[in-house]
Amino acid sequence: MEAKHSLATALKTVRKARGLSQEAFSDVSSRTYMSSLERDLKSPTLNKLAELCEVMQVHPVTLLALAYAGKNPQQADRLLAQVRQELEAVLKAINES
Repeated sequence: MEAKHSLATALKTVRKARGLSQEAFSDVSSRTYMSSLERDLKSPTLNKLAELCEVMQVHPVTLLALAYAGKNPQQADRLLAQVRQELEAVLKAINES
């Protein structure tokens, strides 16, 4: 499965939608690092992604869904349904073992 948009685009989209400047992340990141992420020059670790999402008040899965589904609500619905099915299957397999 390929991301329709990059994580960089999703990050910038959510940041702007929340009305946040790059400087608003100063407790968890430098403005230079934020700029590098948004220009797709660097990739955050999972821990860093969680910190950034905390500032934006969104779940990291929301950011990833935006990267994969873009701004298409139907694609987002299909993606979230797929994630739900896959999670249920994995959890069922764990409970059966």
